[in-house]
Amino acid sequence: MQNLIESSLTVDHSTIQKYAKITNDYNPIHVDPEFAKNTPFGDVIAHGTMSLSLIWQSAARSFGKDAVAAAKLNIRFSKPVRNGDTVTAGGHQSADHPNRYEVFVKTQNDDVVIKGWLEL
Repeated sequence: MQNLIESSLTVDHSTIQKYAKITNDYNPIHVDPEFAKNTPFGDVIAHGTMSLSLIWQSAARSFGKDAVAAAKLNIRFSKPVRNGDTVTAGGHQSADHPNRYEVFVKTQNDDVVIKGWLEL
């Protein structure tokens, strides 16, 4: 079975702010600490798509951009990514489906924040 080349990112306040600017997503749960401390999360959380993009980066590094251009992705977000987390995306080839890869994004503490599959 083939493993994907992993991609990582350390998330900090600056990274979250830059991602908000790039995506024009200024939801206060991501950018306003005063607002976020009064939510169930208790603090700002990173944009889910920021972590999700690491799966695409991992797949592109493993197979090339052309190979993943028409890929199918099915994922679930299971936990938020917090300021200070380092998240890593990767995966491995499915034993049952040779064109499918079980993918993940996890934190430095091995908490899985995204899990699913990518099919080429």
